[in-house]
Amino acid sequence: MSIEGVPMTVLKALLSVFFGGSGLYIIVTQALYFLGLWKIFEKSDIKGWWALVPWYREYQLGKCAGKEPEGRAIAVTSFFVSVIEFARLFIANEYILLLLGVFTIMAAIINVVYSIQVYTGLIDVYNVRKRWLWLWIFAEPIPALVWGFSKKYQPSWKAGEFRDNAVSHVKGGEVADMGEGLTVNLNKREVAEGLFHKKQLLKDIHMNIKPGRLVMLLGGSGAGKTTYVNAINGYEKADAKVMLNGRDVYKEYSKMQFECGFVPQSDLMRGKDTVQHTLMDYAALRLPSDFTLQDRKDRVEEALKLFGLGPVRNSMVSQLSGGQRKRLSIAMEFLSNPTLLILDEPDSGVDGVMAKELFKQMRKVADTGRIVIAITHTPDRVVDMFDDVIILAKDSDRTGRLAFYGTVDECRKFFGKERMEDVVKTINRPEEGGDGRADEFIIKYAQEVQHV
Repeated sequence: MSIEGVPMTVLKALLSVFFGGSGLYIIVTQALYFLGLWKIFEKSDIKGWWALVPWYREYQLGKCAGKEPEGRAIAVTSFFVSVIEFARLFIANEYILLLLGVFTIMAAIINVVYSIQVYTGLIDVYNVRKRWLWLWIFAEPIPALVWGFSKKYQPSWKAGEFRDNAVSHVKGGEVADMGEGLTVNLNKREVAEGLFHKKQLLKDIHMNIKPGRLVMLLGGSGAGKTTYVNAINGYEKADAKVMLNGRDVYKEYSKMQFECGFVPQSDLMRGKDTVQHTLMDYAALRLPSDFTLQDRKDRVEEALKLFGLGPVRNSMVSQLSGGQRKRLSIAMEFLSNPTLLILDEPDSGVDGVMAKELFKQMRKVADTGRIVIAITHTPDRVVDMFDDVIILAKDSDRTGRLAFYGTVDECRKFFGKERMEDVVKTINRPEEGGDGRADEFIIKYAQEVQHV
């Protein structure tokens, strides 16, 4: 077989995969482009040799531009086009080739659109004139070399800054299992975000909560409050160890799931059922199979009494007020006699008077020796009923961290604020109307814990 046959064709395809084309001219210009990228990456605190890695270099360039999702999309579509071009060498069916050609065109269009967004982001980061965009589109090696090697062109911020900052290196110490109550040692909770990246939602949260405590969970939007409660009740497992009265929630989840009651913000109750019928149906689902009908009736009576629902036991759910529906939702979870009860904004949609009445019931539940954790966005009208406060905040990496855990009075002293809403404002980011001091208090709390 001649050198102009399949071997040379395969060689050209391999050159296309690694260098974006074939021929000496393409190789030289691409080599210069990679050299310029190497220096641009270093200016953004990214290892320069990533410029030599096919496809991943596009992702890294997106990070330099503050366009990480767009860079990821370019990397994926570039890989897709390369695979199709290589596969076309070994396919003879014209219909399949036509279909692959259509896919290639679609991927190329997506690639061009996202590339323009990345180039525009780079122009903003380097604070240069918009006309540089044309050079990035039609002659990539030129701006890459100029920006990479000239000291005149410097990024206004660095991609590595979000990972290499003081708060990233702060760690709170793990806590020992008390044998009773709730012990949480959460190292991290992360989710896949595209092909090359995992997003960290929570990191380094450790605490012990004693039985009989009513705990308020606060934090700004996106701080990870719901993610945190889902992690401790085992609904969404994290890299964590969660112990409830000496038992591992994750390892014994099938047995422990009814020990952890969770009341969501929205209920799924049938409006045409009565209150008592709703509770009896739920008791049949949640209570052990060895419970007799009388046992279930007794448990329902206990819940009706505790949550003040006796007078409306025969009322339709659709006829209840907002506060009564909330109490019914909580009563349903209370039927399984949980050791830990978590409530996601139970006071949402109710007025101040009803909110206080609701949390008076929660105070009674906690006083029976249970742990009650409640998320609320209107804390100051009920804060004096609570024992402890958990404050979660987004750090510079946009990861939910523990900024404080302790009593209400300790929280006020720690932040120098009397109102809980002012505490949340202090740690919220400026674009959220806050003071942007989350890192400061995350570090401060971690240091205090380490010195205890």
